[in-house]
Amino acid sequence: MKVTRSSRRQLQLQNLIFLVGLLTMAGLLGWLSTRYNIEADWTSGGRNSLSVDSRKLLEEMEGPVHITAFARDNPELREHIHDLVARYQRHKPDVELHFVNPDAEPERVREMGITLDGELLVAYNGRSDKIQDLSEQSLTNALLRIARPSARKVVFLTGHGERNPLGQANHDFGQFGKLLSDKGIHVETLMLAETPAIPGDTSLLVIADPRTPLLSGEVQLINRYLRQGGNLLWLVEPGGLAGLEPVAETLGIELLPGTVVDPTTQLFGIDNPAFAIIPDYPMHEITRGIEGRITLFPQACAIDVTAPPDWEAQPLLTTLDRAWTEIGPISGTIRFDQDSDERMGPLDIGYIFTRERGDEDQLDQQRAGVICDSDFISNTYLGNAGNIDLGLALFNWLNHDDRFIAITARTASDVNLELGKFAQALIGFGFLFVLPLALLSAGVGIWWRRRNR
Repeated sequence: MKVTRSSRRQLQLQNLIFLVGLLTMAGLLGWLSTRYNIEADWTSGGRNSLSVDSRKLLEEMEGPVHITAFARDNPELREHIHDLVARYQRHKPDVELHFVNPDAEPERVREMGITLDGELLVAYNGRSDKIQDLSEQSLTNALLRIARPSARKVVFLTGHGERNPLGQANHDFGQFGKLLSDKGIHVETLMLAETPAIPGDTSLLVIADPRTPLLSGEVQLINRYLRQGGNLLWLVEPGGLAGLEPVAETLGIELLPGTVVDPTTQLFGIDNPAFAIIPDYPMHEITRGIEGRITLFPQACAIDVTAPPDWEAQPLLTTLDRAWTEIGPISGTIRFDQDSDERMGPLDIGYIFTRERGDEDQLDQQRAGVICDSDFISNTYLGNAGNIDLGLALFNWLNHDDRFIAITARTASDVNLELGKFAQALIGFGFLFVLPLALLSAGVGIWWRRRNR
C-alpha cells in the first residue's frame, strides 16, 4: 500500500480518536470506581469477608449502630479499623464510624474508661460495649451483647461435684463459659447449702452432672423453681440421678441402665465404642444451624420420656439404629445381649420440654432440656464436630433468645503452613542454587543467540 499524505493524516486521526476514547473510558472507569465498590474475597475460608452469622445478626438489628474509635493519628491503625467496620457497613449502611483522638479529648477518654489506643465503643439502642481486640469475632460478639433486649443470667448449680463453668480442668466447662460471657450471657454459680434460694432473675438453671446426691431440701427448691416456670437444663451421666428422682418424675423421665455404645465411631477413627454419634436431627430452632454436621457424645446414657399432661416433650438427639445400651464393662469385645436389659437403638439421649404458662392475655413458654451427657461441652470435647454450635444454640433457645440461635461461633481456619525438614531443604536448595542457575543459563543462552546472528 502506497503511503500518501492523505492516508498518513487518516492514520493520525484514527490514532487520535483511539487515544481520546481510551482516555475517556479510563476516566469513566475511574469515576465509576468512586461511586460503586466491587470486591472479591479469594482467601481460604473468606476471612476478609463477614461470616454468615455476622450478616444474620446485622439483619436482625433495626436502627443505626454507632462505633467510636479512640485512636491516635496513626494511619495504619485507623485504616485497619476503617477496613474492619467497612465490612459491616456494606451489609448495614447505618453503621456509623467516628474517630476520636485520645490526646485531644483526655477528659472524655477517662470518663469512658478507655485504656488502649484503638479501643472501640459500640452503641446501639441506648446500650454500649467496648472492645479492644480489632477482629470480626470481637465486634460481632459486642453487637450480640448489646442487641439482647435484656441481660441473661445463667446459674450453674455447685456443691455436689458438678462441672465448673469457669474451671480449666478437662471435664469442666471453662471454655464454654467464656463463650457464653462473650455473647452477653452472665454466668454464675450457686451453692444451695449457702444460699437456700434460686435467684428470681435466673433465666436458666443448669444442673451439670452432680457426683454426690443432693439433699432433699435442695431437690424441693429445684422442683419449686420448675413448678413456678423456671427454665432448666439438666445434664445427666450414666449411673444415677444423684437424688434428683423427684425432678425426673416431674418431667416424666426414666433413665435407662447402661452406657450408650456405637460401633459407627470406628469409621471416624475412634477406638473407644462408648461414644455416641448423632448425624441427623429433628426440625427445630436449636438444630437449624447444625444440619449436615455430626455431634459427638462421650459416655452418654439413654432415657425414656412420658411427659406429664401439661408438658410437651420432643426428642432432640437420637442415635443410629446400630447403637445400644451396654450394661456390662466396656472393655475387650462387646456385643448386644438381647436376653438382658440392654436396649438396641435408636436411642434418645436428649429431650426438650415446653409448657405454656400464664393466662390467655399473656402467655409465656417455659422451657427445659435434658441431655444424657455432660462431656460434649467440656473443655476436652467442645471443639469436636458440631458440639460448640449445638451447645450455644441450646443455651440460646432455653434463654428465649430464638433470634440469636443461628448466630454461632466462628472458628478461624488454619492458615499456618507446616513443612517438614525435607520440604524445607528442597525449597532452600531450589532458591539458593536451582533458580539462580536457571536465570544464569537463560541469560547466557540469550547472549549467545544474539552474538551468533
